[in-house]
Amino acid sequence: MAARVLVKERIGEPGVARLRDAGLDVDLGLDWEDGELAERIGAYDGILIRSSTKLTADLIERADRLRVIGRAGVGVDNVDVPAATKRGIVVANAPQSNVVTAAEHTMALLLAQARNVPQAHAALKEGRWERSRWEGVELADKVLGIVGLGRVGKLVAQRALAFGMRRRSATIPR
Repeated sequence: MAARVLVKERIGEPGVARLRDAGLDVDLGLDWEDGELAERIGAYDGILIRSSTKLTADLIERADRLRVIGRAGVGVDNVDVPAATKRGIVVANAPQSNVVTAAEHTMALLLAQARNVPQAHAALKEGRWERSRWEGVELADKVLGIVGLGRVGKLVAQRALAFGMRRRSATIPR
């Protein structure tokens, strides 16, 4: 009998397909009513969540078969890790899962601000065509200050270089 896994929150279809390709019996609980998880969690060997589902000690106590809690994203602050550990349940996250998305979103916001996209969009929706007013600035040859070069910061720096932004190192006094 295949292990039964509950995907409680929306993840990409390729992720669900990979679980099924691995021979797991996958159920989607995306639109369950409040309280339904508490009633049904005992039927699963694994659960995959994102950030909305809170796995409290009470829920974990009801999960008689649960062996694995997977968090599709960074951190596990929505999981009672001590309660899971006490029951021998492995809690794992995917710290790299959204770093590219975060870096690309940062660049999208940077471009939107540099080119005045929100302001121009609002004016256009109000029926005003003010092309010269919202010209903006180019990113090329600008210096971007990045506080912290962790996983996301490094990717933002790489993308900034692709836009022709300049490198400049600075040490911030403590």
